[in-house]
Amino acid sequence: MLVARRRILLPLLIGLLGAGLAGALAARGQAPPPKTITFRMVRSSGVAAAKCLPNAQANVTDTSLGPVERLTVAVSGLPANTDFDLFVIQVPNAPFGLSWYQGDIVAGASGARTQNFVGRFNRETFIVAPGVAPAPVVHPRAAFPDASSNPATAPVHTFHLGLWFNSPADAAKAGCGNTVTPFNGTHNAGVQALSTRNFGLRTGPLRSLAP
Repeated sequence: MLVARRRILLPLLIGLLGAGLAGALAARGQAPPPKTITFRMVRSSGVAAAKCLPNAQANVTDTSLGPVERLTVAVSGLPANTDFDLFVIQVPNAPFGLSWYQGDIVAGASGARTQNFVGRFNRETFIVAPGVAPAPVVHPRAAFPDASSNPATAPVHTFHLGLWFNSPADAAKAGCGNTVTPFNGTHNAGVQALSTRNFGLRTGPLRSLAP
């Protein structure tokens, strides 16, 4: 009987302590940091100027799992059965700054898809290069060939997201132009389709999530 009571009382006590801590923080004006944030990606500046993809958007959920985050990107309004490339970027518009390739999102038959990415997607997301070092040249004959070394840089935070057409031909077919960009694995992608340009240059949405 005593064991049964302990099983009931222990979770209750933990819950009360958690509620008390949250209440104390709120009373001090220090609400506990959110573990999940949600935000939207909108048509890129170039796509909006070209008046293509009128219904394109993405709803993003960024959830802290402790040592990593889960970024869930739900796109819609894109051309059907078309491959896109997601990047974490420094600023949402050209020249985009430092950028990190996350992976692909393939729009389905309805032009929609939900894709999950796991990594570091919070206010500590950054790129750093303490010095110049040799880099592998994997695509020497690409439209944008690989560099053979990196530029040195102090830590640079990257709080924005951008989504690019994987193919210039797909972008042209959608009426968005056939400009070639380096934003895919072989550095011959199409134009940016979606971005977080609805946020400030220095206040990209990933900045809102505490680690």
